Amino acid sequence: MKLNLNRPLAFFDLETTGVNVGSDRIVEIAVLKAMPDGTEIIKTLRINPEMPIPLHSSLIHGIYDKDIADQPTFKTVAQEIADFIGDADLAGYNSNRFDIPVLLEEFLRAGVDFDMTDRRFVDVQNIFHQMEQRTLRAAYKFYCDKDIINAHSAEADIVATYQVLLAQIERYKDVDFEDKQGNLSKPVKNDVDALHAFTNMNKPVDFAGRMVFNEQEEEIFNFGKHKGKTVEQVFDIEPSYYAWMKQGDFPLYTKKKLTEIWERWSKKKDQAKLEKQQQQASAAVNAGTAAPKPAANPARPNTPGFQKPQPKKEKPAVDVTNDMLEQLKMKFGK
Repeated sequence: MKLNLNRPLAFFDLETTGVNVGSDRIVEIAVLKAMPDGTEIIKTLRINPEMPIPLHSSLIHGIYDKDIADQPTFKTVAQEIADFIGDADLAGYNSNRFDIPVLLEEFLRAGVDFDMTDRRFVDVQNIFHQMEQRTLRAAYKFYCDKDIINAHSAEADIVATYQVLLAQIERYKDVDFEDKQGNLSKPVKNDVDALHAFTNMNKPVDFAGRMVFNEQEEEIFNFGKHKGKTVEQVFDIEPSYYAWMKQGDFPLYTKKKLTEIWERWSKKKDQAKLEKQQQQASAAVNAGTAAPKPAANPARPNTPGFQKPQPKKEKPAVDVTNDMLEQLKMKFGK
């Protein structure tokens, strides 16, 4: 069976130092690029994570510190990986919740702008869990009647994931699915747009699931005391929440999307403030309460209504008499 593709679909799988999206690192990445013409290209790279690999992780994927000691760091191969994926849509097993967020963290650390705009994301695990609710090993056995050879190696897992998706499309092409609202549909189709819609029912904003879209396509918090509130509503009532998240132990991509929303919110607030000021100014003019004009200069000569100040009238001079001199002597004792 051949996938019906309009552009490449890149299946990828990561082996990591652990399961913390924000702090753990990639030790192996494998990408199977399914092309529209039916051809497939695989690239597999071992990565030096620049940190020790915990023993419990090595026991799962079989990669130890000595195996990656001489391998390149992610930063040195980041652009190579981004170029290989190109504009392809992304697919994987539990990729929406783990592989995509981890890969985006690594790209951001490396300074590579891996554009997620308009990409489709097909999470094979979501199809499986919503239709059968089992694991990759069981899925491979259930859908393909095969056992995974060398399970938990990145390449073996993506090949199995690719084959499971083909089998799922074949098995569920005419099978009804009932959502939580009781609506029936046939969501599993040989169409990446349909698979994207079905495997992204929670509509994550940041892939780590800290923010999701609601039915109105608004970003809402999906954790903590503000769970269920829109991000912009929280900024209105508690703008310091933004600073708390920016300084907190959240994935870089979560912080990037949070900043985009903050900048959009700030721009709207500034625009609303400007419009309010303009409305107040307009209302003041209409009400005749505009700012008073400066007082007119005092009237000057040659202007209507000007009256020149009149000089005070002086009393006429009086001759000094002997009587007057006698009165002064009596008053001052001389």
